Amino acid sequence: MSDQNILVESKNRIAYVTINRPDKLNALNAVTKVELREAFEAIADNPEISVVILTGIGEKSFVAGTDIKELADLDAKTGKVLAEGGQAVFSLIENLGKPVIAAVNGFALGGGCELALACHVRIASENAKFGQPEVNLGIIPGYGGTQRLTRLVGKAKATEMILTGDFIDAQEAYRIGLVNRVVPLPELIKTAEEMAQKISSKSQVAIRLSLTAINAADEVSLSEGLEREATLFGKSCETADAKEGIAAFLEKRKPNFTNK
Repeated sequence: MSDQNILVESKNRIAYVTINRPDKLNALNAVTKVELREAFEAIADNPEISVVILTGIGEKSFVAGTDIKELADLDAKTGKVLAEGGQAVFSLIENLGKPVIAAVNGFALGGGCELALACHVRIASENAKFGQPEVNLGIIPGYGGTQRLTRLVGKAKATEMILTGDFIDAQEAYRIGLVNRVVPLPELIKTAEEMAQKISSKSQVAIRLSLTAINAADEVSLSEGLEREATLFGKSCETADAKEGIAAFLEKRKPNFTNK
C-alpha cells in the first residue's frame, strides 16, 4: 500500500483524487491536508485535466472527520489557525475553476462533510452518512460547515444538523439537496465518471466561467450577481469556443471545442 495519504491518477482528462488513510477511515490530519492542497494546486495548473473525481479509499468512508488527536491541545489562537488552514484548502477546491465531483462512499462527517460541501457536485453511495457532529466534542464546524451547509440546504436544516450533531443517510441528504444523486456503491465511480466525461466534452472556457458565476451567487447580492453574470456572458461570447459552438449548432454537427 502506498505511504501517501492522497493518491492521484488521471485518464481521459479526469483526475482521480483518493484520500488514502483506510485505518483511520480517511480522517483528515495535517499531512493529509497538505497533500490535498498540493494535489489540487497541481491539478489547477494542468491543462490536460478538465474534471476531478474526489473520493476516499475503501467502501466504508469518504472522510470520517478530522483527526481528533490534533484537536486536543488547541487554544483560541491555534484553533483559529487550524480552521483557517482547512478553509484555505477547501476554498481552493471550490474555486479551482474545474468541476470537482465528490464520490461519497460512506461516512462524510465533520471535516469530511465540509470537504464534500466544497465540491461542486456530490454523488453518494447508498451507504453514505453525512453529519456535522462537532458539538459532541464541545466545538463547532471550522472548515466551512456553518457557511456552506447553510447556503446549500437552508438555515433550518443546517441548524438542526449542526446543533444536534445527528447523522443523516444518503436518501435524506438527497431529499434536502445536500447530494445530487444516490447510487449503489458498486456504481458510484462509474456514475461520477459518466458525469465527468459529459462535462469534459463541453467548452472548458464556458465551464470555468459558469463556475465563477455560480460561486458568486453565495457571495454577492442578486443585482451584483446578475451584473457579474452579464459580464461573464459577454466574455464567453468572444471566445473561439462560442463561435465554434454556435456554428456547429447552425450547421447541425458536433462542435469541436478547443477550450479557447
